[in-house]
Amino acid sequence: MERDEAGEPEGSPEVPPGAPPAAVGVPVTKRAGRNLPVAIGVGLLLGGLVLGSLYTVKEIFLGVMILFLMLGTREFIGAFRNRDIRVPEIPVLAGMLIAPIAGYVGGADALVAAVALTVFAVLVLRLPGGSDGYVRDVNAGVFITGYLVLMGGVVALLLRPDDGDHRIVVFIAVTVASDIGGFFAGSFLGRHKLAPTISPKKTWEGVTGSALACMAAGGWLVWELLDGQVWQGVLVGLAVVVSATVGDLVESMIKRDLGIKDMGTLLPEHGGVMDRLDSLVATAPVVWLLLALFVPV
Repeated sequence: MERDEAGEPEGSPEVPPGAPPAAVGVPVTKRAGRNLPVAIGVGLLLGGLVLGSLYTVKEIFLGVMILFLMLGTREFIGAFRNRDIRVPEIPVLAGMLIAPIAGYVGGADALVAAVALTVFAVLVLRLPGGSDGYVRDVNAGVFITGYLVLMGGVVALLLRPDDGDHRIVVFIAVTVASDIGGFFAGSFLGRHKLAPTISPKKTWEGVTGSALACMAAGGWLVWELLDGQVWQGVLVGLAVVVSATVGDLVESMIKRDLGIKDMGTLLPEHGGVMDRLDSLVATAPVVWLLLALFVPV
C-alpha cells in the first residue's frame, strides 16, 4: 500500500453519510501520520518471520501464511458486520484453512475443489438464518472466498515446487518493491492524481516509482534465484505494478464503502493484517501464472 508524504495510507476513506461506527475496522479519523521507525521495525520483523520460516521448512511458512490470512479473513468479516452483513464465518474460515493445504499437497485441481466446496458450504450454512438478507450475506461470503481463500491457495501453488521458496521470495519482494518505490516517488515527486475519486493521495509519479522498482527487483531476482531471463523478470515486475496498484485501489474502495480507515489495529503503524496484504493478494495469481510460463517446474 502506497503512503503519502505524511505516512497516511493511500486511499484513506472519508466517512460516508450515515456510516455506522466500525467494530473491527478502524473508524475514519484524522491523525498526524505514521511513526516511521515503528512502522519500519514492524515491517522488518514481518520480513524476518517470512524469510526465517520459508528457508527453514516450507511447511512452517505455509502455516504462518494461513494464520495471517485467517486473521485477515476475520478482519473482513468484522468489517462487513459494520454494514449489518452477516458472513457465514465457519465455512469461510474452514476454507481458509483447508484450501491452501489442498493446493500445496494436491495442486491446482485440489485447490479448485476446496474453493468450490467452500462456496457451497457458505450457501448451505447460511440457510438457518432465514431468507432476510440471504443473498447479501452469501454474496459477501463468496466474495471473501474468492478474494482471500482462492488467493491464499494460489500462494500455496507458488510454494509447492522444489524451488517454491525462491518463487515466494520473488513474489513478495517484487510486491514490496512496488510499495517502497511508490512511497518514495509519491512522497517527493507526487503531483498528478491517479484516481482522485477512489484514492486521492495516489499519484502517477508514485506509480512510476513503483514500476521502476518492480522491474528492477523482478529482473534481478528471476535471473538470480530462478535462472530465468532478465527480460522475463522485468515483465513480471511490470505486471506486478499493475496488479498491486489495482489491489490498493480495490481495498480503498472497499474501505470507503464500509466507512473505515484501516481493516484493523493488529500491526502497529500499519493497521490491520489486510492493510498489509492487499497488494500481495492481488499480485499472487499474476506472479504464479507468469512464473509458470517463464520458468516452468
